[in-house]
Amino acid sequence: MKLKMPLAIGLVLAGVSVPMFAHHSFGMFDLQKNMEFDGVVQEYNWENPHTHIIVKVAPGAKDPSTVGTWDIEGGAVNIMARQGWTRATFKAGDKCAIVAHPMKDGTKGASLFFAIMPDGTKLYHDIARPGTTGADAPKGSY
Repeated sequence: MKLKMPLAIGLVLAGVSVPMFAHHSFGMFDLQKNMEFDGVVQEYNWENPHTHIIVKVAPGAKDPSTVGTWDIEGGAVNIMARQGWTRATFKAGDKCAIVAHPMKDGTKGASLFFAIMPDGTKLYHDIARPGTTGADAPKGSY
């Protein structure tokens, strides 16, 4: 009995840890591709486990493939705050320029890489992510 209890606890912990690692995977995003979303913030959700910026890109955008409403997923509040983000970074109706990694399946979602603020500064999702550097960001108005 003394040996079975630690084994059972270990199996439970291992089972719980696998979904946690899967949850934080970026596997659904194309990290080798960056897209610029020039639009208007519909919603800015400063909440855990992930922040979200809902961006509407109007017809006539310089990249027609970005037209529509996109859910740009950021990191947890504490990760974003360490990069300079706050709950007041955006509000509904703000114009925005967001660079993000699109979903591999083509749905209108993306993983935040960085936002270009009106003064030209960049606010990043996090410090670094494998396969992503500022050097591979698309060339544009920023």
